[in-house]
Amino acid sequence: MTVTLITGANKGLGLEAARQLLLAGHTVYLGARDPAKGSEAADRLGAGARVLPLDVTDDESVAAAASELAATVGHLDVLVNNAGISGDWLQVADTSAGDVARVFDTNLFGVVRVTQAMVPLLQRSDAPVIVNVSSGLGSIGMAADPEREWSGLVSIPYTTSKSALNMLTVQYAKAYPEIRVNVVDPGYTATDLNYNTGTQTVEEGAAVIVRMACVGPDGPTATYVGNEGPLPW
Repeated sequence: MTVTLITGANKGLGLEAARQLLLAGHTVYLGARDPAKGSEAADRLGAGARVLPLDVTDDESVAAAASELAATVGHLDVLVNNAGISGDWLQVADTSAGDVARVFDTNLFGVVRVTQAMVPLLQRSDAPVIVNVSSGLGSIGMAADPEREWSGLVSIPYTTSKSALNMLTVQYAKAYPEIRVNVVDPGYTATDLNYNTGTQTVEEGAAVIVRMACVGPDGPTATYVGNEGPLPW
């Protein structure tokens, strides 16, 4: 039985990734801040879906989630750090340190909290995998290339949180060579994060998450990829 935990899994990309991984034979724990919404999502997905109360911004909640997994299944094969927020798209001159910190608390520190708590469970797996869900907006290479789409976007909180997540992924990959640790860009997908303005469906966006969640022990690690292939850091 492949046991997978997806944070922020009661809607959007997390929910769709869960659906696809269930079809691939995984038992999927849906990490959700709101247990009621998580239960509704698990009921919709059906057999193999489990709700796991989990607020990535709360140390006690993360510790409790890790304890529950340890008690119920004893290990974790795949961790998908999907939970994220966009924050306010402010002009740079109007952005405070607090604005940045609020986004980092979910998009970066949340990943650190969850990963630190789940690594001991992942180390009990024969083929552990971590997938961090980033964005093309976190690519410094693309942001600095005027020929790239979205390179003209100038805003601090979300973009820098995803750039930091990319570096965090590399550091975890180096620290834990026995774990496949990769970061993905689902692309501009229609979700609540962008008020459903994205040009891709969740099915399309989740494809790269699912693909990287299913890599084997000889698969890639410390890579940054989208649905079309490798991306510039």
